Amino acid sequence: MNPPPNSPLARRDFLKRSGQLAAVSALSGVTLPHVHAAGSDLIRVALIGCGGRGTGAAGQALSTTSGPIRLAAMADVFSHRLKSSHERLVKQFPEAGKFDVPADRQFVGFDAYKAAMDVLRPGDVAIFATPPAFRWVHFTYAIAKGLHVFMEKPVTVDGPTSKRMFALGEEAARKNLKVGVGLMCRHCRARGELADRIAQGQLGDILMMRAYRLHGPVGSFASPPKPPEKSHLMYQIERFHSFLWASGGAYSDFYIHNIDECCWMKGAWPVKAQSSGGRHYRGNNIDQNFDVYSTEYTFADGTKLFLEGRCITGAYAEHSSTAHGTKGMAIISEKGHAPSLARIYRGHNKAAADLAWAYPQPEPRPLQTEWDDLIDAIRQDKPYNEVKRGVEASLVTSMGRMAAHTGRIVTFEEMLNCDHEFAPGVDRLTADSPAPLQPDADGRYPVPQPGIQTVREYGPVPAPPANRAG
Repeated sequence: MNPPPNSPLARRDFLKRSGQLAAVSALSGVTLPHVHAAGSDLIRVALIGCGGRGTGAAGQALSTTSGPIRLAAMADVFSHRLKSSHERLVKQFPEAGKFDVPADRQFVGFDAYKAAMDVLRPGDVAIFATPPAFRWVHFTYAIAKGLHVFMEKPVTVDGPTSKRMFALGEEAARKNLKVGVGLMCRHCRARGELADRIAQGQLGDILMMRAYRLHGPVGSFASPPKPPEKSHLMYQIERFHSFLWASGGAYSDFYIHNIDECCWMKGAWPVKAQSSGGRHYRGNNIDQNFDVYSTEYTFADGTKLFLEGRCITGAYAEHSSTAHGTKGMAIISEKGHAPSLARIYRGHNKAAADLAWAYPQPEPRPLQTEWDDLIDAIRQDKPYNEVKRGVEASLVTSMGRMAAHTGRIVTFEEMLNCDHEFAPGVDRLTADSPAPLQPDADGRYPVPQPGIQTVREYGPVPAPPANRAG
């Protein structure tokens, strides 16, 4: 996939000039020896982040069939989440050899990720399913330990951490570490064949794409006032979908799959975004999300991707992505992430008589195939590093989010070079630390104010530099 014209990503010396490589140069060491290539060596896995997605990822890792694999350690900042995840996985994998996480390998706290990865040996796998604010912190430690990684999406939520992750991805590649990113639609066999057919010209030139993620509130999209017994930090981490520093909010966490799969079919990333959105039915909720988002992404050739997102109870629901070309229409996904039901029509309506191609059903589940592909790459020592693409998808998603939250057109390069790091010092957080996001006197957190706060997405805007005489 080609980066936008004049993008820093198009220049081979970008990472060197970014100044980020210095932060990880101490990790370079030597190339990781060829490990697990015989297909029979045991791969041990550590789960860092024991919520629903992390538990699911661990289950998919243990469901691979290319050789022996075992969950050996678990970590979270919440003991109740670790306990629930442990109980679920014990039931899912009662057979001997798959699951071996006794009490002394269950770690709780902000440094628990280190203890869990310390259980592993070089060539084993760490799963990162914590809020994405912590992604670069955990990835740095994994590289130092010589561990392969699976990290959930998004991998960044702002410009400064995106530059950091680009550099870390390069460092991981130099050490021959395999890294998977949880944009599982890229491992969907149906979408893969559709992408090939579009590249071969079966859709003609893509003129326009549209994506919808319209549903009621899910996850921790909305949050009521903080209970008095919880700290602001722990409340924000527990309900990370509500807070931009932790997750990029609903926009970054919910819409990235639709954006990524459309850009895959286009074969390019958009160069700019304009967007709108608003808060409607908020009640006493204190999260930072908008209820609706509408974004127009523009590619270098002028074609558009239109994205509609909504989290409102009782409204029309749809979860799909579609591409329109000079020769017809392609369904990228129709009813969520899986099955994609990918197909091509000769016209721009879903008319059975115009069906030109459809992927045969049933489809392999991409949540499993992404793990099959990663573990196969580890065992066969194949090149495998999805960091750059994962960061690019995260940046494009953040670009649309920032456009909505500021009320401005935002370009790819502007998003990358925006100096607003949402959670500086996140690597030094402890349970007693102040939260990166602080409330006002009424206990409410700052929310985006498009047209009013146009430099940053929320919070105080830096004062302009003072004029100097002469």
